Amino acid sequence: MRNVIRINNLTKTYGKHRGVADVSFNVQEGEIFGFIGPNGAGKSTTIRSMLGFLKFNSGSIEILGKDSVKDHEAILREVGYMPSEALFYPSMTVLETIKYAAAVRGLDCSREASRLIERLKVDPDKRIKELSLGNRKKVSIICAMQHRPKLFIFDEPTSGLDPLMQNTFFELINEYVSLGTTCMLSTHVLSEVRKHCHRAAVMRDGHLIKTDTVENLITSSVKNVKVTISGQHDEYVFKGDINDLVASLAGKHLDNLSVEEPSLEDMFMHFYDGKEEA
Repeated sequence: MRNVIRINNLTKTYGKHRGVADVSFNVQEGEIFGFIGPNGAGKSTTIRSMLGFLKFNSGSIEILGKDSVKDHEAILREVGYMPSEALFYPSMTVLETIKYAAAVRGLDCSREASRLIERLKVDPDKRIKELSLGNRKKVSIICAMQHRPKLFIFDEPTSGLDPLMQNTFFELINEYVSLGTTCMLSTHVLSEVRKHCHRAAVMRDGHLIKTDTVENLITSSVKNVKVTISGQHDEYVFKGDINDLVASLAGKHLDNLSVEEPSLEDMFMHFYDGKEEA
């Protein structure tokens, strides 16, 4: 399977301030790839470097087989990008905004735009300034999808959407992916990663911590332990062989013991807090 995105040793600094350092990962054709990490982890810096909006210090990036620096404009024609906060002309109507986004590409996307307007339940006659955050998000989604690109890059796309529209959004993603589109999804919503992504990359402090299948990322020897010994209660995270945990408790007067799988959020906090390295 060919790589739609190939990033090798990407490094971007802002003077003395950290950006990203030696980030390398690939996104394969036809997959939904999660890109996760806390605020300030370097996700947006990576995405903006990929799309040619930032000039990076070193490394290389290929998108759809093209060089992100030399072929910047050609790449943008084939990508549907949705930033975390899209800005539109406030006095334009929804339909004018969507048509304007298509016209910038020199395309007539009216048929697909109409389908998306109906699926996402957007009022095409309302002005942008009259829309709620969720409805502005819908307009941004339509602008990114209407030209049926080969690659989607979404940055926090579902924030502001109600649960029904979140489901509709992912239904649309899966429909496009079934037809050959690839999707890179930057998100803080870990349940979305678990439910929809094939693989994911975890970022922290400008570094790539781990890239793996979502199944492998959330399957771990980490356990949440709650134990009461001689009236003293303790709670902690145990990582390792469960037999070592049993051995450490041998001979002690146990009043109560609970060993549980961590939640998805706890699992990824294990990466975010610096307890796991690539």
